[in-house]
Amino acid sequence: MSAHPHGHSHGLVDSSIRRSRAGLRAVLLSLLVLGVTAGIQAVVFVLSGSVALLADLIHNAGDALTAIPLGVAFLLRSRRAEGLAGLAVVLAIFVSAVVAGVESIRRLIEPNPPDHLAALAIAGVVGVLGNYLAARIRTRAGRRLQSSALLADGAHARADALVSAAVVLTAAVVALGAPVADPLIGLAICVAILRITRQSWLTVRHDVRHSAHHP
Repeated sequence: MSAHPHGHSHGLVDSSIRRSRAGLRAVLLSLLVLGVTAGIQAVVFVLSGSVALLADLIHNAGDALTAIPLGVAFLLRSRRAEGLAGLAVVLAIFVSAVVAGVESIRRLIEPNPPDHLAALAIAGVVGVLGNYLAARIRTRAGRRLQSSALLADGAHARADALVSAAVVLTAAVVALGAPVADPLIGLAICVAILRITRQSWLTVRHDVRHSAHHP
C-alpha cells in the first residue's frame, strides 16, 4: 500500500515545478548579464561608430531577447513550448546575421572608419566576458534540466564570445592604419553568426520533432 495515499502525482508535479523555476532562473540571469553587456556596448557604439561593434551589439541584444520565449516555455512547463522557443532562438540568430551583413556591406560602400578605439576594444572585452558568463549559466542549466533550447542558447553565447573577440581585433587593426578592417570583420562576424544559426538549428531540430509526437 502506498505511503502517500493523498495523490500519487505529487512528486512528479513538484519535479515539474522545480524544473520550471530552475529554467526561469537561468533564463533571467543570462538575460540580465547580456542586457548589461549590450547596454555598455551601445554607449561605446555611439562614441565609436564601429560597424563590427554594431554587429556584435545587435547580436547580443537579440540574444538577450531570446530569453522571452524561453522564459514563457518554462513558465508553461511544456517541452513542446521549449522546442518552439528553440526555433525562436534560431530565427533570432539568423535575423541578426542578416542585419550585420547588410550594415557591413553598406559601410564598405560608404566608408566611415571608427574612432575611440580604446573604448571599442574595451567594449569587445565586455562582450567576451558577458557572453562567456551567459554561456556558462545556460549550458549548466541545460545539462541539468535536459533542455535542448537552453543548450542551443549556451552554445550560441559561447560562440558569441569569439565574435566579441573579433571586435577587439577590429580596434587593434584599425589602430595600425587599416580602417577597411572594420566592415570586413563585420562581414566575418556575419558568416560566423550564420554558422551558429546552422549549429543551433541542428541542436533543437530533434527536440522539435520529438515534441510534435509527444506534446
